Amino acid sequence: MPAPTLEELAPDGHDLASNPYPVYAALRAEGPVHRVLVPGSGESWLVVTHDAARAALTDPRLSNDIRHSASWQGDGGHAIGRNMLQTEPPQHTRLRRAVAARFTTGSIAALRPRIEAVALRLLDALPEQGTADLVTRYALPLPVTVICDLLGIPADDRAVFHAWSDELVIPTSPEAASTAAAALTGYLADLISPSRAERATGLLGDLATAADLTSEELLGMAFLILVAGHETTVDLISTTVHALLAHPDQLALLRTEPALTEAAVEESLRYNSPVHATAFRFAARPLDIGGTRIEAGDSVLVSLAAASRDPLRFPEPDRFDVRRPARGHLGFGHGLHHCLGAPLARVETAVALRLLLRHRPTLAFATDPDTLTWRSSTLLRGLAELPLRFG
Repeated sequence: MPAPTLEELAPDGHDLASNPYPVYAALRAEGPVHRVLVPGSGESWLVVTHDAARAALTDPRLSNDIRHSASWQGDGGHAIGRNMLQTEPPQHTRLRRAVAARFTTGSIAALRPRIEAVALRLLDALPEQGTADLVTRYALPLPVTVICDLLGIPADDRAVFHAWSDELVIPTSPEAASTAAAALTGYLADLISPSRAERATGLLGDLATAADLTSEELLGMAFLILVAGHETTVDLISTTVHALLAHPDQLALLRTEPALTEAAVEESLRYNSPVHATAFRFAARPLDIGGTRIEAGDSVLVSLAAASRDPLRFPEPDRFDVRRPARGHLGFGHGLHHCLGAPLARVETAVALRLLLRHRPTLAFATDPDTLTWRSSTLLRGLAELPLRFG
């Protein structure tokens, strides 16, 4: 009998994208690891408890390299280079070292004035009275501008690259995803080509001219930083505002105690993790996770969202509480592949939230929050739009 999809495990009529947490709670009650069918990818083991997730994320027998998959026959022509997310040491170590200095806490702190300037410019364009979509007007352009500045992406190209990125992370169809992958590959290949490398600015220019990277690795690095550097932060900013509006007592608390802003970001990462699950990992050798035997070649998905609402780790996990000691959540992963851009996402979201509440002190949902559309894929989850009323 084939394994069920998460949609099939949800109660009749339940919208899994808008609220997957009851399904995760039911799975956790039955055990740490479950066999599920991932549409378009086949059957996989899904890890849903906090302890089992942390163990899986640090187990060297689980590899992000798809060549350990029992079904691997090639990348199908859709992979964009080779990047940190797809590799293991020593290649992963070398690739991460090439960019790590740009994403340290100190380096990101130096970007704060630029992040604040971009946020203030976007806020100036928001109405003081009336309605606007926070995603397209604020949550999206802020991280897009910052990561493109960091990488050296020309300003005129930023809208089209985001459209390609959007299609890749939450595909509308296999054909559209393939077209977007080909377009983004061609664009990035031209941007980092030897003929342009000497004139390139930003991190991509540095990598193209100085780093010990193959052309395939450089392409993969450009793709990963460009996409991962903004998609998840868009969702983190918008879902944090959504959670605060849905919990007026927490919003009021944050207004009176702005020093809780960073804590609110951490709680949002726990409560509504934008990175819903890790990339697929593959058993290089047989192993045991939470009492379940995983055979060599099996694929494993670690649900960061389910693990971060495990009641054995976080009491009353379905309660949004900005005073909660939320450290220990798995919103940025754990172990070798812990998100390199975590410091940037934290600062961008904290700046965006603090300035929004300061410069638009009165805001509310402009539509019934139950009717909002949540975009969801195997890996990511976020709001398609967030219409707000100001004034």
